[in-house]
Amino acid sequence: MDSKHLLKNSIDRSAFYKELDSLNLAPLWEVLRGLVPADPRPIAAPCAWHWTTVRPQLLAAGASITAEEAERRVLVLENPNLRGKSQITDTLYAGLQLILPGEVAPAHRHTQSALRFVLEGTGGYTAVDGERTTMQRGDLILTPFWTWHDHGHDGTDPVIWMDCLDVPLVGFLKTGFREEHAETAQTASRPEGYSEARYGSGLLPVGYRSGSLTSPVFNYPYSRTREALHRLVNSQDIDPHLGICLRYLNPTNGDWVMPTLGPTMRLLPEGFSTSSYRSTDSAVFVLMEGEASIEVEGQPSVKLKVNDVFAMPGWCKYRIHASKGECVLFSFSDRPVHEKLGLFREEKE
Repeated sequence: MDSKHLLKNSIDRSAFYKELDSLNLAPLWEVLRGLVPADPRPIAAPCAWHWTTVRPQLLAAGASITAEEAERRVLVLENPNLRGKSQITDTLYAGLQLILPGEVAPAHRHTQSALRFVLEGTGGYTAVDGERTTMQRGDLILTPFWTWHDHGHDGTDPVIWMDCLDVPLVGFLKTGFREEHAETAQTASRPEGYSEARYGSGLLPVGYRSGSLTSPVFNYPYSRTREALHRLVNSQDIDPHLGICLRYLNPTNGDWVMPTLGPTMRLLPEGFSTSSYRSTDSAVFVLMEGEASIEVEGQPSVKLKVNDVFAMPGWCKYRIHASKGECVLFSFSDRPVHEKLGLFREEKE
């Protein structure tokens, strides 16, 4: 077909597109810029959830449904641009879970990896593959993919933690599996503290070979993390973009604690303001101590107090200011996935 004939028939484009559609074909040139954009375009919006608003709703949930009925009594943190999808960002899930004295959240397992970050209360515990660990505020507890886990409460006051999972990523790959345990709670097969003693003291058993992509330590106590931040803030230069920022470590290989979720803890001295920063990974922040404000480019500054949560979609330019006291912020992101796929990029100003 000569060029003149092609030019003549170009006016019949709409009919041509209908014919393509009937054959399950589509013209790339109509969607190319959206399919391969010049820079990342997350759907999720930066968003804050304030503890003084959310906590009463959690307690109300505790009065309306038991942990056994709900299986997991959780209020999902839904991004306003992703309502109905149970996502806090395009790639991450987060929810706030409440367990009351005497309750047990039944044992199950799933292919989604999970972190538990404890926000309030004592006496709660998680059991993972036959080993129990007691929860304290600020502790980071791992639930590796496809491990049996249940939660319980031996104390007297409500216990609340944030569940952090890779649900959207696993869902996108269509690799989600789930199974219920035959018993409500697992039978203990190892004493509490076993994993920390065996793997978490800077020592490993002679001849140890890891058979998992996830850290064998599954409770990272806040007391130890906080002490490390305190020592470093008084003995090293502070990164202008991140403050004193430490990542939780798999002691067997030096990698992130999980293949899909990258948790960190950072400290900003009182009055410290970070320089503008953005990266491709999406993240969720929780303020542990002090008061802070987060300023996302093009949006009003948001003030954060203790236990407030903030969702930061990927490639959003932001700054953090420690407005009162030393500010300690926990975060988790999908950065391990970006790094392993060679997609991670950051921009510092």
